[in-house]
Amino acid sequence: MSADLPEYYFRIRENGAAVFRIDTENRQRRIEMDQIAVINIRNGEVKPHGQRVLSERDQAEIAQWVDERRAVLAQRDIDDIHRAVDYLNLTTQWAQSKASDEQLEDVTDRLLMAMHDLRTVLVRKKADRLSKD
Repeated sequence: MSADLPEYYFRIRENGAAVFRIDTENRQRRIEMDQIAVINIRNGEVKPHGQRVLSERDQAEIAQWVDERRAVLAQRDIDDIHRAVDYLNLTTQWAQSKASDEQLEDVTDRLLMAMHDLRTVLVRKKADRLSKD
């Protein structure tokens, strides 16, 4: 079983992860997880756990995980935006064909404000990009 286990385990947290070193080389052959660090993905800060000093291998594994995690999060962000476009289209279809007057009354002002805010930002960003060229 130990051949299939990674040497490090990253427990995802809100802003990063707790990093554990996995050990199965003990008398009971139990899986032991020794926390070695905490990562803040937003600022890249790595705090060794307790008085621990991280080895070069620890640091390299953590750096690789941070790079991979940032790529996953960036991909999720763009996927969420593509879904938002789909939801806007579905919302338009709902408002046009299925929504009751009461349902429209409940959401219209919030939708209009959110769409106005989004449009303002998108137009400003597009103008900024066009003025750079």
